[in-house]
Amino acid sequence: MLAQLRTYSMAGIDAIPVEVEVDVSPTALPKTVLVGLPEAAVKESVHRIERAIVNSGFFVPRDRVVINLAPAELPKNAASFDLPITLGILLGSGQLESDRLGEYAIVGELALDGNTRPIRGILSKAMESEKQKLRGIIVPAENAREAAVVEGIEVIPVSSLTEAVGFLSGQLDIEPVPPQIHALLEEHSTYEVDFADVRGQELAKRAATIAAAGMHNLLLVGPPGSGKTMLAKRVRTILPELTPGESVETTRIYSATGRLATNQPLLATRPFRSPHHTISEAGLVGGGSNPAPGEISLSHNGILFLDELPEFNRRTLELMRQPLEDRQVTISRALRSVTFPADFMLVAAMNPCPCGFRNDPRRDCRCSVPQVEKYVGKISGPLLDRIDIQIEVPAVPYQELASETEGTSSTELKEMVIAARKIQTRRFVGSRTRYNAQMSSREVRKFCHVEDDAAALMKQSISNFGLSARAYDKILRLARTIADLESATTISADHVCEAINYRMLDRSLVG
Repeated sequence: MLAQLRTYSMAGIDAIPVEVEVDVSPTALPKTVLVGLPEAAVKESVHRIERAIVNSGFFVPRDRVVINLAPAELPKNAASFDLPITLGILLGSGQLESDRLGEYAIVGELALDGNTRPIRGILSKAMESEKQKLRGIIVPAENAREAAVVEGIEVIPVSSLTEAVGFLSGQLDIEPVPPQIHALLEEHSTYEVDFADVRGQELAKRAATIAAAGMHNLLLVGPPGSGKTMLAKRVRTILPELTPGESVETTRIYSATGRLATNQPLLATRPFRSPHHTISEAGLVGGGSNPAPGEISLSHNGILFLDELPEFNRRTLELMRQPLEDRQVTISRALRSVTFPADFMLVAAMNPCPCGFRNDPRRDCRCSVPQVEKYVGKISGPLLDRIDIQIEVPAVPYQELASETEGTSSTELKEMVIAARKIQTRRFVGSRTRYNAQMSSREVRKFCHVEDDAAALMKQSISNFGLSARAYDKILRLARTIADLESATTISADHVCEAINYRMLDRSLVG
């Protein structure tokens, strides 16, 4: 007897439809054959399945059982095939009859006692079920809230093989988990930090506001203890709230990599990733034999913070140049290539010199000019060109540290950012561009109208600082954002002057 069920395999963060075919036929020598490019975790499922069947009160057929996972050329990994294969064996051996199989996809791992265990990538699998116009998906109970983020399908939670059999046979009614994306966003969309915690550094807060308003990359340069990390951790608090679409996009990356907290099935706040400077190339941009997303993809729709930027391997940093432009990263292997989203805002921090105390009035710096040049030179010019805002963060004086007056709060700054973002939304309607930082050269010429005195200032700056063509466009994009924060239609000399002042390393940190 032949049974056919729907399930999914993962390729990167995408769910690929797989059909499980189970044929049970009489034979003198009982044998179970599993075909369809199963990897180790899938091959071992045969032993788990046999004990789960027996311990759930069913019997293992003493026949020839052939299990095919189609399409045959797609490698199958993970243990999410346990439940559909087991149900296929029960169907093929006549222990289960169901008229619901064509309406539901089935995923889940089984324990030896027949209970279900949670799996990775459930959100992508639920999204694919909705895309295929299925009625619903049967999932382990612990994955149900995560799958219920997807509206338009029924999410049937099962805690054991017995419950799955009861539901498919019609003997047990299981209520679908109701969609709850909006409730989850409201429940978890709060931050524990606030810009009001930062004493002083109002100029740095201004730079962070401009960066957030136009999605510009930001570099903070200052001595140890000046508050660079505090500032970086609070940048996401002034970004607009995640939309449901952005939240699902980001959550499916964490779901596919098994990084979702058990009590939080949906990311409701923008991610903040801060990898150590010893991170590998694959850890930062993604990779592996089965390509997995790296830190830049885990930062999608959020912040990637690189502290002590010159300490990172230079080659590793260079790999970010293409994702910073394209907002995605493609990992190519012999069998397939996988594309991961990487639309993040880069925030980096560094000391002004190897000892960290250059230009600090409280400490003496003994670094020579060649040492400083070598230190700053660890960051390539092309990468610096892609960082729109480079600002000095000086040590905070005692009077500001001891002051009981709170600094500007995240709420105040966020209102300014949202107002500027609304202007950009109207500006780029009908275009793939969303923020000023993403404007193409053609859009820069179209939307960055510069007043005469501002144009003269730009000409002088290019001559004095030797700015590249990319840096020229970056300054115009940045000036456009500064003008948006003031609701100005044209770019004035003041806007250009402030934008140029944020190109600290172009103006030579060493001089």
